[in-house]
Amino acid sequence: MIQKISHTCVGTCSRQIDVEVEDGVILNVAFTGGCHGNTQGISALTRGMKVDEVIARMEGINCRNKGTSCPDQLAQALKKTK
Repeated sequence: MIQKISHTCVGTCSRQIDVEVEDGVILNVAFTGGCHGNTQGISALTRGMKVDEVIARMEGINCRNKGTSCPDQLAQALKKTK
């Protein structure tokens, strides 16, 4: 069954992240707002990866001393699939 998550971002240029996950594997990631090229890159790189691996790699990444980043917010969104 495909699980769909919509996460409202906090502290980043991206406003929202929509994620589709099936059996612990990321099918699709779509960012609203943020640096278009970077968010497209994050989406492409994480497609097909296991949720736990993406969380482990991206959680805690800091952008401009904001205490979070678009990759960190993706990790926070993915934690909702647990």
